[in-house]
Amino acid sequence: MATERYNPRDAEPRWQKTWDEAQVFTTKNDDPREKYYVLEMFPYPSGRIHMGHVRNYSLGDVVARYKRARGYNVLHPMGWDAFGMPAENAAMQNKTHPKAWTYENIATMRSQLKSMGLSLDWSREFATCDVDYYHRQQHLFIDMLEKGLVYRKQSKVNWDPVDQTVLANEQVIEGRGWRSGALVEQRELTQWFFKITDFAEDLLEALDTLDQWPEKVRLMQKNWIGRSEGMLVRWEVVAGTANASDVTVYTTRPDTLFGASFLAIAADHPLAKEAAEKSVEIAEFCDECRRAGTSLAALETAEKKGIDTGIRVRHPLDPSWELPVYVANFVLMDYGTGAIFGCPSGDQRDLDFARKYDLPVVPVVMPADGDAATFTVGDEAYDGDGVMINSRFLDGLTTEAAFQEVANRLTAQTLGNAPQGERKVNFRLRDWGISRQRYWGCPIPVIHCEVCGIVPVPKKDLPVKLPDDVTFDVPGNPLDRHATWRHVACPQCGKDARRETDTMDTFVDSSWYFARFTAPWENNPTDPKAANHWLPVDQYIGGIEHAILHLLYSRFFTRAMRETGHLDLKEPFKGLFTQGMVVHETYSKGEGTAREWIAPADLRIEEVEGQRRAFLLASNEEIKIGSIEKMSKSKKNVVDPDDIIASYGADTARFFVLSDSPPDRDVIWSESGVEGAHRFVQRTWRLISEAAERLKEVGATPAKEGDALAVSQAAHRTLKAVQGDFDKLAFNKAVARIYELVNTLAAPLQAVAAGKADTATTAALRNAVEILIQIIAPMTPHLAEECWSVLGNKGLVAHTDWPAFDEDLVVENDIVLPVQINGKKRAELTIARDASQDAVSQAALGLDAVQTALDGRTPKKIIVVPQRIVNIVV
Repeated sequence: MATERYNPRDAEPRWQKTWDEAQVFTTKNDDPREKYYVLEMFPYPSGRIHMGHVRNYSLGDVVARYKRARGYNVLHPMGWDAFGMPAENAAMQNKTHPKAWTYENIATMRSQLKSMGLSLDWSREFATCDVDYYHRQQHLFIDMLEKGLVYRKQSKVNWDPVDQTVLANEQVIEGRGWRSGALVEQRELTQWFFKITDFAEDLLEALDTLDQWPEKVRLMQKNWIGRSEGMLVRWEVVAGTANASDVTVYTTRPDTLFGASFLAIAADHPLAKEAAEKSVEIAEFCDECRRAGTSLAALETAEKKGIDTGIRVRHPLDPSWELPVYVANFVLMDYGTGAIFGCPSGDQRDLDFARKYDLPVVPVVMPADGDAATFTVGDEAYDGDGVMINSRFLDGLTTEAAFQEVANRLTAQTLGNAPQGERKVNFRLRDWGISRQRYWGCPIPVIHCEVCGIVPVPKKDLPVKLPDDVTFDVPGNPLDRHATWRHVACPQCGKDARRETDTMDTFVDSSWYFARFTAPWENNPTDPKAANHWLPVDQYIGGIEHAILHLLYSRFFTRAMRETGHLDLKEPFKGLFTQGMVVHETYSKGEGTAREWIAPADLRIEEVEGQRRAFLLASNEEIKIGSIEKMSKSKKNVVDPDDIIASYGADTARFFVLSDSPPDRDVIWSESGVEGAHRFVQRTWRLISEAAERLKEVGATPAKEGDALAVSQAAHRTLKAVQGDFDKLAFNKAVARIYELVNTLAAPLQAVAAGKADTATTAALRNAVEILIQIIAPMTPHLAEECWSVLGNKGLVAHTDWPAFDEDLVVENDIVLPVQINGKKRAELTIARDASQDAVSQAALGLDAVQTALDGRTPKKIIVVPQRIVNIVV
């Protein structure tokens, strides 16, 4: 019989209400079942969700629903990464308050996420700008301060002149602020720091234990931590060229010392400051260096410049050899000792510098198979290992042996009363500066008193709340201008004091939220019992762009929280999955600065003479179809999830983003792909609903023989395969198998609907259909509930255990055997797994390819290795 089309506008809100009323996804900490914690990186409340959110949260929801069906007590929470500069920028642009802007956006995005039917425990929801949340973050800060994990110092910082705040090195992209795009400047400010370097070795070594992380992410973290084994080498300053007696350099390549042609120092090095006092030109150059960014990316991309200070140093292995000292714009005080020696033949940066300033270039390492008499360095430095040349007593040694020889000599030599060299392990990682000069962030809970110094706010006086009565009519931090908020009595002496007006980097907010989710109602930052039970997160899902910043900071915070007694583990995330982006074609008219980007919603796409062409709906003007790129508002190649859900339903959107490509790769959004997913939803509903009345008349019993055996085998084999795909997050493969199963079931279900199937076949089909419903439920949960209900089943699919496949039905009876003639493969034979050796021999001889190869000859013997191979000997 004919049935109505599946109507997601009716079904989806109805099932969402049912789940909500039954509190299906509310998780209890005292549930005795085995735990499983799945978490997607929580969103910034920018105003509306985008298709990247749809993909990210659909991936996590499949994992959560699948694990729940497999019998786990699943924690799947949601919150909001809600502090940050965009809210302040919006306040200035829209004459609103950051709090109002943020909470309005949260309300909108919460509604959108709920319309997706995500199996989230909304009872644990919080925003990082909630006073309850940042109260506990201030508690953590004070505990870390007491443990010596927080300190304050004056340092060079990246200053964003537009956002008027400090940026971490990682937030400087190609010399510009990551949000404003403004050219970053260097300033010297007193800042608060977390001592992440205390854990550098542990953070590095523990990466080897994270075997459920992508290798590329672990490598990115290893490179960022940057452990190196080298030496501190002291160079004697030539008397009369500077007041200092020596300058210390850190190097990982002491073997190349005989290739040195200069020393380079940072603009803030004591020697540079001394030289600047004597030379206006040097002083101006140092000022120019200070205006550049402090990030490694900025250093690497900037033109390499230097200025000769007039200072000279003696070579540590030959006191008669003097080298010039330059101030260089690629050396920073925060890295190493603020001084390096340049070996142009072995480092491209040093080579470019040497060529620019006409400094010597002496090859000191050549490849192992090189010829010392002819080996030269042209425009490209040789930075590999090899054999030493032009290095006196090191000549002929390997670079490794030369390293040891130089290290031994320099540690034995003295300069003044100390060794001239010292072996040293260094890390690229620097302590984390968290001070931000803005309002919309977590206040740093300290008080500055002229008598007592820096005084932590007593925990009984927490939280330090942000004042609501602030203005954004001028740039800078409103907390500095507030008439009363910053003025407070010192907790120790009672005299007039002032609050810290810097707030914390928003990366602090997202570095421990996963722990707060385990007991967000607690008065302390965590309930250690709950945190230790739920953590680490079993499956964490988010973008590769967070591979360094967020993940490294979270790993540090977990260690810091262990030190302060808030939990007892080191690693926060057991499994990590980095999903690809959602990308879309771009559409535009005009060229260059006159180019105008066109939104997909304003176009119609047609196939004209075999080519896709785009036309404006309003005017029929043809529009250029451009490259496929990440969805962005600037290029208008975005698709509004609300429009997709309104037109097709949430299940269609979910099914498409899961089906189009492997989840770690980009998914190309296409209207045809969405329509294909929608057709699948409608077809599945039609096949099941039309057969439902007859399927309800029988129990679900798989067939073990007869005509229905193929149906049961297909269903149970698909179940086993999809289960494996879900375990590996290979959702696109699962979708392909589900399509095949629906195709297999289509004709038998139509026969059932027409009353043309016997009882055994109908019972087998009911079993197959129930399996189908249960394996699509994690991906299309509303459709699954609707189909489950129409079959007359009691209860919810969301409450139903994952089905078990029948081992007898998943055994593949046919096998494929290679057939060889005199050891050379000539054909393949498909035959029953349990066929006798004689049957295998006769079937092999009957193959056309074998008969052609034999050409009438009679085999001497036929060797059959059961279920492995057939070899015919002639």
